[in-house]
Amino acid sequence: MTLKQTPLLFLISLFLSIPLFSQTTQKFEVSENYNKQEVYITMRDGVKLHTTIYSPKDTSKRYPVIMQRTPYSSQPYGADQFRSKIGPNEFLMQEGNIIVYQDVRGRWMSEGTYDNMRAYIPNKKRKQSDETSDTYDSIEWLIKNVKNNNGKVGTWGISYPGHYAVMSLIDAHPALKAVSPQAGIGDFFFDDFHHNGAYLLSYWRATALFGYDKKGPTTEAWYEMPDLGSQDQYQFFLDIGPLSNLDQYYKEDNIFWQQLKENPNYNEFWKSRGVIQHLNDIKPAVMTVGGLFDAEDLYGPFETYKTIEKSSDNYNTMVFGPWSHGDWARTSKRQAVGNVYFGDDISEGYQKDIETKFFNHFLKGSGSKDSGLPEAYVFDTGKMEWNSYETWPPKNAVKKTYFLGDDQKLTENASSAEISFVSDPKKPVPYSEDIKMVFTPRKYMTDDQRFAARRPDVLVFETPVLEKDMTMAGLIEAHLKVATTGTAADWVVKVIDVYPPDAEDSEEMQDHLKMSNYHMMVRSEVIRGRFRNSFENPEPFEANKKTDVSFNLQDINHTFKKGHKLQIQVQSTWFPLIDLNPQTYVPNIFMAEEKDFTKQTHTVFGDSFINFSVLEN
Repeated sequence: MTLKQTPLLFLISLFLSIPLFSQTTQKFEVSENYNKQEVYITMRDGVKLHTTIYSPKDTSKRYPVIMQRTPYSSQPYGADQFRSKIGPNEFLMQEGNIIVYQDVRGRWMSEGTYDNMRAYIPNKKRKQSDETSDTYDSIEWLIKNVKNNNGKVGTWGISYPGHYAVMSLIDAHPALKAVSPQAGIGDFFFDDFHHNGAYLLSYWRATALFGYDKKGPTTEAWYEMPDLGSQDQYQFFLDIGPLSNLDQYYKEDNIFWQQLKENPNYNEFWKSRGVIQHLNDIKPAVMTVGGLFDAEDLYGPFETYKTIEKSSDNYNTMVFGPWSHGDWARTSKRQAVGNVYFGDDISEGYQKDIETKFFNHFLKGSGSKDSGLPEAYVFDTGKMEWNSYETWPPKNAVKKTYFLGDDQKLTENASSAEISFVSDPKKPVPYSEDIKMVFTPRKYMTDDQRFAARRPDVLVFETPVLEKDMTMAGLIEAHLKVATTGTAADWVVKVIDVYPPDAEDSEEMQDHLKMSNYHMMVRSEVIRGRFRNSFENPEPFEANKKTDVSFNLQDINHTFKKGHKLQIQVQSTWFPLIDLNPQTYVPNIFMAEEKDFTKQTHTVFGDSFINFSVLEN
């Protein structure tokens, strides 16, 4: 199979969905204001990690160190090669900080062997190492060897670098005072490559980034991307058939692909790589950042904040804006996700008034818990405005239950309705109507869902036109009562804001769509039905037996405005966002054969319900 080398900048910008360089014309030149040095820092087990240090040329004062550890390269390499933008944002760059980038173990110019989502080792012996000790050892070297540092260190990162920022919190170095994990991965069984055990086929191409070992330090990409010969993602994966047929693209030398196939359940392999369960008694100040429309990492940021809030007495805040993956690091004037426009200068405002203030307070200021920042700063994606909350979820949020009734109605009372549909693996429901090949999905998080609502294998339930605003803030719980003629099925729930007929288009609107009656997806989630009772021990459905399937959708902060409608869609396929369920129970779907995929009839009962957290006026 022909493989095509993919440029580094292309891969990073696609997977992170953030710009490597500022999108604005800057008079500020990094090379004129910073000195650069490249060093190797030796870890406790002798492995040397490549580290790039940008230090202000103005040596009249001391500066904190702000560090990012990354698997995506600390390039450009060479003492005379400078990034055009350094640090978390332009404001922190221009005011002066010591900015550090480090290639994590086994990646790019660093020594050692890379281990994807490398497991934390509690109670390490003298030379045992993990990402927490690598961070600790690096900080220890930096504060002892970098001139003009003030003895205080911060860490930050987006996506995988955000995961390394989370790891820095565990067994933290005493000099580490401020940490901002942004879209940090919490657990690969619930973030990125799986959602509630369902494999995200749409991330399959990204397997190339993490699956191949390199032979030694390198400035060039050692991995290759498959040349699929198609621009139609839906049709490509439909034609491929069972997941085992993808082995023609990733052989045994792609370690991550083998790990995915060999570990279909939430076993010790995945559990050991999770970080959320280790966030106890955290000491540094934390500001967790996420995008409310982040298709890659929503579970991790929410669970990071909530877990620290429960288990620690440190300074702990959260910021969630109307962003897709990494949008908050951009400098775009107009903030939009897909067709939906949210306002101007939202990311710049966050960078200037929130992110910069956080790092300055804890790295240059008093470091007291009185930072002047809100506990929870969350954008209302219906009213298009920021909200500040004293707690998350807000104290005045109350539970409101909607049942999935007959005649496409959301009701406040259960019914005896039984609504059935045929689920055919040969004609799965698309997750997007766009015809393209994406590296990782993104814009579908706010996409118009009319194309799905008009399919017979998607059930639709909605309220009448709302007579007053209804603000939902917090977790969404789906409690389905279902049956299937088969022995396996996936279940997808989508929460949708139906706009009124007179809604006006924004300039971001796709040519073939209108905001009139737009079905904006606000939140969505899937569960692989075999995991309804246990992610560790899957089990088949008993054919034609009414069964409970419950799961959580990630938090929202959204006002369904007067004149709009709240809609719920329920379906069983979501392709190729997730892979096809054979609908015949097999021990490992990665090993399923063509004969296992069967058409089945699914039923949703009228005592199924969705719980929302609604703000009291």
